[in-house]
Amino acid sequence: MTDQSAFVRATEAVSYLRSSLPEGLQKPQVAIVCGSGLGGLADTIHPESRTEYDYTAIPHFPRSTVAGHAGKLVFGLLGQKIPAVLMVGRAHYYEGHSIDQVAFPIRVFKQLGVDTVVLTNAAGGLNSDYEVGDLHLFLAGLAGTHPLRGPNEDDFGVRFPPLSDAYDLELRRHVHQTWKKMSSASGNRKLHEGVYAYVGGPTYETRAESRMLRMMGADVVGMSTVPEIVTARHCGLRVLAFSLVTNKAVLAPVPRGDEESFQGKSAGELNAVLEEGMAGHEEVLEAGRAAALDMQNLVAQTLLDIFSHA
Repeated sequence: MTDQSAFVRATEAVSYLRSSLPEGLQKPQVAIVCGSGLGGLADTIHPESRTEYDYTAIPHFPRSTVAGHAGKLVFGLLGQKIPAVLMVGRAHYYEGHSIDQVAFPIRVFKQLGVDTVVLTNAAGGLNSDYEVGDLHLFLAGLAGTHPLRGPNEDDFGVRFPPLSDAYDLELRRHVHQTWKKMSSASGNRKLHEGVYAYVGGPTYETRAESRMLRMMGADVVGMSTVPEIVTARHCGLRVLAFSLVTNKAVLAPVPRGDEESFQGKSAGELNAVLEEGMAGHEEVLEAGRAAALDMQNLVAQTLLDIFSHA
């Protein structure tokens, strides 16, 4: 890590981007972070306005190494009207990045002049009412290593920022209004509000951990987003966040080895019992592909509704 402050590093990244960005995209109004399997959100950008940068080319920008994360910053017009920037893939703490690096893109967005940040992710469902493919608008999170730890970056925000207002109420109201208008809302997919629990990863949660999180009030669980939200609120940005439920966490206790019904079963039959409901990254990506269109339509239409009336 460099000894430079996050403010200086973000300023250098922005200077690099603005050196080649078209004038109409120099100060995007909104930033969208695309989670696992949700890179299709970049398709909402008008193709003639699209300008891309690989993360490796941007000074100080963290690089994503996760399958399904393209690792590029896309600038362009949303609905041919709204100047926007999209992160197609994000950096995670479990990849070996510091928590400061994970949060760095949000500070770049702030320096670009962004006002609103929309974050998306793939998450495991803890609440039994949430089905795979449901869209989830979350209200709170738990974090371990804190992105604001260390000397405060006074150029971005205050030392002790409140988070009771982390998720913008006006933005959430617009989401529900837009969802009601969308034809897909009449189908089986549902939109929930609830609690997202942030865990470090990269392992998926054990049954005991899933039960603990559920008892603590969490509805979904994932390995991203909360560090970005904390940093965005520290910077004074408006925040909206969506989770796509791509698997249902297993809450039932691990079967006991002395259970009578297991006696005489083969190793393969016993493994099948343990594998029931087990999450895998390919499953997450596939579920994301199946519901990505609804997600990207909801995000794009919500932003168009918000900024067209701004």
